[in-house]
Amino acid sequence: MRVLGVDPGLTRCGLGVVEGAAGRKLTPIAYDVARTPAGDDIALRLLALEREIEQWIRTHKPDVVAVERVFAQHNVRTVMGTAQAAAVAITSAARAGLPVVLHTPSEVKAAVTGNGRADKPQVTAMVTRLLGLDTAPKPADTADALALAICHVWRGGMQQRLQEARMKVVSA
Repeated sequence: MRVLGVDPGLTRCGLGVVEGAAGRKLTPIAYDVARTPAGDDIALRLLALEREIEQWIRTHKPDVVAVERVFAQHNVRTVMGTAQAAAVAITSAARAGLPVVLHTPSEVKAAVTGNGRADKPQVTAMVTRLLGLDTAPKPADTADALALAICHVWRGGMQQRLQEARMKVVSA
């Protein structure tokens, strides 16, 4: 399974592609961050993110797109920008005919580190280790996007196998 993980943000939107299967070695395919200038018009920023995400989808051909589920924050302006960036990622995946899954930050942290309250350095360290990277992916948004992809490979792959097993039992 090839997963594009998206850590949504207007200024920095983390993107990471991982390939693998639950219980098997994971392969990092690509990772980076899409940036938009804070002073630009919101419409231009969202359009730039859309173009970047669509280019990643065309280039890396993921099977699924995993996006971080937006959660409530104290700063309404920040959560609005994050939600808008997430909507762009979801729409881009839908336009490409790809399934979209949403994972909460605590779900991703638990999958990658074993602790749903892990901090960013812990997540980055485990992503680096799990993917066998020589250096930690930076900025943290990139590591978070890879963590989303890892989480879905492990959890999504397991869910898919369970569903296939249920289908075999029902048809037997």
